[in-house]
Amino acid sequence: MFTGIIEAIGTLKNTKSEGTNITFTFTCPFTNELKIDQSLAHNGVCLTVIDIQGNDYSVTAIDETLQKTNIGKLQIGGKVNLERCMLAHGRFDGHIVQGHVDQTGVVTSILEQDGSWLYDFEYSPDSENITVEKGSVCINGTSLTVFNSGTNTFRVAIIPYTYENTIFHTLKVGDIVNLEFDIVGKYIRKMIKM
Repeated sequence: MFTGIIEAIGTLKNTKSEGTNITFTFTCPFTNELKIDQSLAHNGVCLTVIDIQGNDYSVTAIDETLQKTNIGKLQIGGKVNLERCMLAHGRFDGHIVQGHVDQTGVVTSILEQDGSWLYDFEYSPDSENITVEKGSVCINGTSLTVFNSGTNTFRVAIIPYTYENTIFHTLKVGDIVNLEFDIVGKYIRKMIKM
């Protein structure tokens, strides 16, 4: 389980296709603290560390993950938001994030607001995922608060710290992002439909 509080930005160094899977090799500031079989969220995608070589580590994404997330679109040198799994004795600073991306969305606008930024997103309504006003959403692994919640659109505000210490500063209109919707909302929606 994760909280959506980004620890560092990782850089993609290499990829290797193995059947329908892709193994990604990254470097990050805390590679020396990682362990084989550890869960690590990459843009909100929970992947298992399978190899560590010096400052580099590797993870493998299966076809299902590649089809439902933006991880397979990464280019060498591309950046990802990283978060290690939550410590049981740590503070819960974000919201409950599973590292299981529900679908991707698209950046539809970015407005600079004299030191902060407003980002608008759109996603396919076919999946029946929802946001609610002042609810939580996870975008590329980052826990954020929703406002201007629409049928398949929403907005978030990004403060300077988040802008500088996540990959939000690299996003452009038209970019594809990973979305994980609030787990409590997903359970409630399913119960109502039963």
